[in-house]
Amino acid sequence: MTQRHSRNLAQQTMTEELHPTPDGNSDHKDEPAYLLKLRDWFSPSGKDHSGIASLRFLPIYFVSGLILFLLLWTVAAYLIPPGASKLWAALLTEAIFAVSAIAPALVIAAIEDRKFGDYGLPLSQASAKAFGSGVLWGLASLSLLLLIMRLLGVFSFGGVALHGARVWKFAAFWAVFFLLVALFEEFAFRGYSLFAVTQTAAFWPSALLSSVIFGYTHRGNAGETWIGALGAGAIGLFFCFTLRRTGNLWFAVGLHASWDWAQSFLYGVPDSGAIVPGHFLRAWFHGPSWLTGGTVGPEGSVLLFVVIAFMWYAFARLYPIEASPATMLASNQ
Repeated sequence: MTQRHSRNLAQQTMTEELHPTPDGNSDHKDEPAYLLKLRDWFSPSGKDHSGIASLRFLPIYFVSGLILFLLLWTVAAYLIPPGASKLWAALLTEAIFAVSAIAPALVIAAIEDRKFGDYGLPLSQASAKAFGSGVLWGLASLSLLLLIMRLLGVFSFGGVALHGARVWKFAAFWAVFFLLVALFEEFAFRGYSLFAVTQTAAFWPSALLSSVIFGYTHRGNAGETWIGALGAGAIGLFFCFTLRRTGNLWFAVGLHASWDWAQSFLYGVPDSGAIVPGHFLRAWFHGPSWLTGGTVGPEGSVLLFVVIAFMWYAFARLYPIEASPATMLASNQ
């Protein structure tokens, strides 16, 4: 066997490992008739569904997600009282975003005769462990970034802004809020859509495209800059790397949620240009914007790229091998 043939075979094997094919031998006798008809319509037996045909559900995913969001938003507009807190309205909005991103994929998984966990969010004990590790990484990496700024004399942690029971109330509120944000953004950009595209293209070109789009969408945030958007794209690519090494999105979800929570609540610094009410510390920056991030916050600092490089190196050492069939199976159990 030649070296080139060996590399091609290894690449094909890894693609099959990370993206298992539907279980065509599962028992369908108890499934509803409409589901079987949908499956026959979208995936008729005897036809090749690889290559470009694997993208057939992608337009349906985006359109149905948009329709679901508009429907849920319309219903919520009638249910929210006129004088309701803007914070609760914002929390409901993030919940609608998360549901609109995940629910269509549940339907597609049923039509494709796949496990929903194949798209990156399996529910298992291993997934809970990955999520917990991600939470710790998010807190540590954001704290490291701010500590570097403090040592450079461009950042101060400030004093305490909240006291008593309000600390725990806002801590819990923002924890739920940013968990919903992380679920929506991770699954929308690195869940089903990335899964579908990598059925046609190689993983890393697909991941790079997803990360560029992810970074560009941050340009719409108030106070965002091109450096901040580039930083968002870079951290998005790192999230793709964690997906490649762990086989699921839970580590990325935990890191994403705790990073945003630490920025917004714990330290009270801008997150993509926004400072939220109810933050624990009164931190502030006093230095050039290329070091502090300016209106963007830490994500707009050039130091972010140093921290991301360190995170990439450390994660590669902790997870030196790409996800194996055993890893994927354990994640989906």
